[in-house]
Amino acid sequence: MNSKREIIYPTDEEDAAITAAALSDPDALPWTAEELAKVKPTRGPGRPLGSGSKEQVTLRLDTDILAAFKRDGDGWQTRMNFALGEWLREHGSSTVNSNTDK
Repeated sequence: MNSKREIIYPTDEEDAAITAAALSDPDALPWTAEELAKVKPTRGPGRPLGSGSKEQVTLRLDTDILAAFKRDGDGWQTRMNFALGEWLREHGSSTVNSNTDK
């Protein structure tokens, strides 16, 4: 079986009907050339820049601890970083900086 997907383009008639339906929607009118000229991207392509103050590590954790952090979904690494920083602050480490809670 071929794993490539085939793109099926609409016929000219179908494309005209789709365009007419889209243009008739007052909530989704196409932008004018002037409006398009004013558009500025919010950021460049690719992943956002990191803080520059983090280091990638390999860490072995108990499965129940990891599951507890992952249970709440995306952002579990940030929550784990915050929890570790909070523990260090509570236990008197003077080397923890303010980036630990981000």
